Amino acid sequence: MPSMRRLSEKTLIHVVLIVGACMMIMPFLWMLTTSVKTQQDAIKFPPDIFPKQLVFMNYLDAFRQVDFSGYFLNTVIMTFGTTLLVFVTSVCAAYAFARLKFVGRELLFMTFLAMMMVPIPVYLVPSYVILSHLGWIDTFLALIIPWSVNIFAIFLLRQHFMTIPQELFDAARIDGFDHLNILMRIVIPLSKPVLVTVGVFQIVASWNSFLWPLIVTHSDSMRTIQTGLAYFAQAESTNYPLLCAASTFTIMPLVVLYFFVQRHIMESFARSGLKE
Repeated sequence: MPSMRRLSEKTLIHVVLIVGACMMIMPFLWMLTTSVKTQQDAIKFPPDIFPKQLVFMNYLDAFRQVDFSGYFLNTVIMTFGTTLLVFVTSVCAAYAFARLKFVGRELLFMTFLAMMMVPIPVYLVPSYVILSHLGWIDTFLALIIPWSVNIFAIFLLRQHFMTIPQELFDAARIDGFDHLNILMRIVIPLSKPVLVTVGVFQIVASWNSFLWPLIVTHSDSMRTIQTGLAYFAQAESTNYPLLCAASTFTIMPLVVLYFFVQRHIMESFARSGLKE
């Protein structure tokens, strides 16, 4: 009886997970199929899930409608810049909070965590005013510098750094290593899965950023992929195949990235956790 009960519980869990997975993947599948439909098939009712005629030219037509190549380039520059700076600031801050002892460390760390609860619209206006006085509006500096610190990344790395055995740090200090050498030779090599996770989270956040680039960029040459997609959606609001094609090649880099790094993401949460 216990084995049968355990089997039924596992079956129920798998059924619930399969149903949830289908609900999550259906919008994505609908977008993919609509992106290769004709306009007539896209507005057909009742709709066909799988199109009878595949129109792959929708992707080329959508790409040619606006300067998506420029939007991609701007987004890559913004994403690379913010991710690189987040790595530097997060690793240094997390190491300080985890391994250095100084007055007010815990209070400062709790203040950092409390800042995560402040909604983004609250500091949009003062941030814009500051950047305007600096002359950074409609430049890559406005897109990159304000997001060079990620509090969640600091928190995640700090929790992981605290799980590294203290004996390794003591041995390094005996060998004459300073904090920079300890960080570069011990901490970072032991934190690759967590660093990959932080990088993926930051890349996804930067790639999908819409509100901030919309506010701090004015010219078409500085638009990112999400703002460009929004303007494209306004211009082609009734051409559903082109809209779905543009949405598909916009998110496809993130999908490909996830398939390459999913193992590291699972490993980072399995090894470090989110508690001391």
